[in-house]
Amino acid sequence: MTELDGKRQRQALTAAERSLQALGAGNGERATRSAAKAAELDQLGVFADLSTEVARGAAEIAAEGEVGADSWDRLEATVGPGPLLFLIRNLRG
Repeated sequence: MTELDGKRQRQALTAAERSLQALGAGNGERATRSAAKAAELDQLGVFADLSTEVARGAAEIAAEGEVGADSWDRLEATVGPGPLLFLIRNLRG
C-alpha cells in the first residue's frame, strides 16, 4: 500500500478551493484547470467528481455569464460537509 502524503493532499484541497473561488469570480477556464489539479493531487478520491461539476459550472459561465443555482447545488452535494461546503455557500451568496 502506498503511503499517503499529507502535504500533497493539502495541495489538492488548496487546488479545489481555488477552483471554486475561480467559479465564483466567473473564471471558468481557471476553475477547470484548478479542479483538474485537485483531482491529480488527490490521493483519497475526495475530489474525484469535482472536475465534472466544475466543468458544468464553467460551461454555464461561458453560456450565461454565471454559475446557476442547480450547479451550485450539485457542487455542494459533490464536496459534502466540510470547509469546501462553507466556501461554496459564501460564494453563491
